[in-house]
Amino acid sequence: MSMKVVQSSGKRKAAIARAVLRHPAKGQIKINNIPLNLYEPEIARLRIQEVLEIVNHPKVEKCDITISVKGGGKSGQTDAVRMAIAKSIYKLIGTKTIERTFREYDDSLLSGDSRRTEPKKFGGKKARARRQKSFR
Repeated sequence: MSMKVVQSSGKRKAAIARAVLRHPAKGQIKINNIPLNLYEPEIARLRIQEVLEIVNHPKVEKCDITISVKGGGKSGQTDAVRMAIAKSIYKLIGTKTIERTFREYDDSLLSGDSRRTEPKKFGGKKARARRQKSFR
């Protein structure tokens, strides 16, 4: 049996995560060369482990997943990683049931969140904020 390699990516805000999933393998998951069980902060680690827990499929235990993530902040990176993992698992197994599982749990796991920051315009400090004026 030859090794199957699946690549996928996840984006959230300014963070981009690229996942490479290898099967069959030892079952290690590394994010920027840090094993998942040592990944900090804890809330991020738990959010990433959620994705692996909702998939009850025998193949997933035998997968090595290597993820490189850059850009954005901790939370955005976490969501990008979650998405990359979910997409790669879906590509590996590719059944309707697994897609349904992901979508029922969290729709953004496969399709992402298209919201972006609105560009700043002139005449104010932020995108919508304007200088106040008073006539009284």
